[in-house]
Amino acid sequence: MSTPLQGSLLDGFGDVELGALTGVRRTELSDGAWVDVLPGWLSGADQPFERLAAEVPWRVDRRAMYDRMVDVPRLLSFYDESQPLPDPVLDEARAALSEYYAQELGEPFTTAGLCYYRDGNDSVAWHGDTSGRGATHDTMVAIVSVGAPRALLLRPRGGGASIRYCVGHGDLIVMGGSCQRTWEHAIPKTRRAAGPRISIQFRPRGVR
Repeated sequence: MSTPLQGSLLDGFGDVELGALTGVRRTELSDGAWVDVLPGWLSGADQPFERLAAEVPWRVDRRAMYDRMVDVPRLLSFYDESQPLPDPVLDEARAALSEYYAQELGEPFTTAGLCYYRDGNDSVAWHGDTSGRGATHDTMVAIVSVGAPRALLLRPRGGGASIRYCVGHGDLIVMGGSCQRTWEHAIPKTRRAAGPRISIQFRPRGVR
């Protein structure tokens, strides 16, 4: 189903632990949107990758495209606030993010959506998380990546130059403010050799 992850020279199979969030760097975008980035927040990230790849109940979604149904080009799984997360470090990450952003967000992160990009053919098109409260209210989506790096692009909704981040190896990226309403993000396909990557998206209640 997927290409095995080759142990990262940057990360390796050392102790799995979260760093301090005090190193987060914020970039202010337009229209009240912003992005926080912290490379390598989760060290030893190859170990959680292997556990998640093997143990998460991944599913293939299908969608209508023109006159036929096609597979969504990535594997998915979702954990609501009543379900235990599939790795203890994810519970630690959610709790740490909820504490760090408590004053600004005003509520905890509760759910976790997981996407498994198996190779460069897997992707997600331009979109914002606007099927819930993100369509009308400022909110946050915090993404932790494990596995091989992939490009995550952001652009203003309605058109404009895109911003590129390369996320993987335990990196953290948080999209906040009006970002889900006024900007879009995507993981594009790539013809370059790309190993597998899993992203874990933490969201507050009612944000999808």
